[in-house]
Amino acid sequence: MTVITNHLPTEELQALDAAHHMHPFTANGGLAQKGARVITRASGVTLTDSEGHEILDAMAGLWCVNIGYGRDELAEVAARQMRELPYYNTFFQTTHVPAIALAAKLAELAPGDLNNVFFAGSGSEANDTNIRMVRHYWAMKGKPTKSILISRKNAYHGSSVGSGSLGGMSGMHAQGGLPIPDIHHINQPNWWAEGGDHDPEEFGLARAQELEQAILELGEDRVAAFIAEPVQGAGGVIVPPASYWPEIQRICDKYEILLIADEVICGFGRTGNWFGSETMGIRPDIMTIAKGLSSGYAPIGGSIVSDEIAGVIAQDEFNHGYTYSGHPVAAAVALENLRIIEEEKVVEHVRDVAGPYLKEKWEALSDHPLVGEAKIVGMMGSIALTPNKETRAAFAAEAGTVGFICRERCFANNLVMRHVGDRMIISPPLVITCEEIDTLIARATKSLDECYAELKDQGLLKAAD
Repeated sequence: MTVITNHLPTEELQALDAAHHMHPFTANGGLAQKGARVITRASGVTLTDSEGHEILDAMAGLWCVNIGYGRDELAEVAARQMRELPYYNTFFQTTHVPAIALAAKLAELAPGDLNNVFFAGSGSEANDTNIRMVRHYWAMKGKPTKSILISRKNAYHGSSVGSGSLGGMSGMHAQGGLPIPDIHHINQPNWWAEGGDHDPEEFGLARAQELEQAILELGEDRVAAFIAEPVQGAGGVIVPPASYWPEIQRICDKYEILLIADEVICGFGRTGNWFGSETMGIRPDIMTIAKGLSSGYAPIGGSIVSDEIAGVIAQDEFNHGYTYSGHPVAAAVALENLRIIEEEKVVEHVRDVAGPYLKEKWEALSDHPLVGEAKIVGMMGSIALTPNKETRAAFAAEAGTVGFICRERCFANNLVMRHVGDRMIISPPLVITCEEIDTLIARATKSLDECYAELKDQGLLKAAD
């Protein structure tokens, strides 16, 4: 039996990693020189590395470990399912109990008439599914020219060719010939960075109305769908002004445009409701799910689809699918994860206890001299770093320079807090306690203090012209 243990010194593990392991979203040459941090175990909200350091994971892995680390129930369910039915596909008119049960549970949890699930192995795969599904839907409705999907600049919807095209990140588009045809991007509702002298609500309305302008320019007969996260996650936890989503919903309704809510991050309790769509008061036709669906314990994703779309798609063979769609082990793990979230009232904990407490502590960080704004919805928070609060100025240094310095100070203080450009972001496990939130805030404050001192020493506290 192959057993993987931490049986080598850290330096040897790092050397093996550098020699053979290609990391995602990484300059692997630089990492090889520095050496990757080797994580060996985890429990609750705490990671332990190969040197024995205990690290508060304020990112829940990659936005996904909603119920925290070390839940034996999920391991036991996975082992039981592996013994009973480790794998079978759902092609060729077959199915199995875990996929059936999970689809039914998701239909129960999802709002409105979102009663149908097409499974995938990740959020990227699910958004690839969405591209093909909405185009096939409109073709089946006799409108084959409705093939354009509108997304937003700085959006993240995955990193495959299709989902990476849906996203609006220029760095991704610069590699690999993205975006694919018939993907259009409008501006994001990021008031802090792009709002200028506009009132936030006025700005939110104007950014939403860019969708209507794009529909009119491209042609209503050409636009199939609009896709967005209720709160932009990897884009920097961009919380839109309150005026934004009601106007988006109005426009989609007016022009018969399908609304796809990417719930990969926002779903399964992160915003204080089961889904971010409920928090923002929107009625999507499709919801993309992954991450918190299994709390990251097994790879699984999917699209929860309205009765209307599913009914039209059902009239023809949908030539699409993945080997691991509805994988029985992943589905069983996801079901157990949803049971824990429901029975332990994790969503209520976010809404009534941890969310309000974290909001109070997080927003108080705006008093720090380096912090311009502190925004948070449920268990998704961001702070904008700035050399001048009054003017909301960017730094003169290349974008991301200051954020990287702050991130490194966080790591040194045993806190995982990411940077997106010069924004710092958190997304802790939903089960975090108020005492653990105090630890998070204390380490974040210390890291901000150290970053501020380093910026002064290096002469980097300068605003861009």
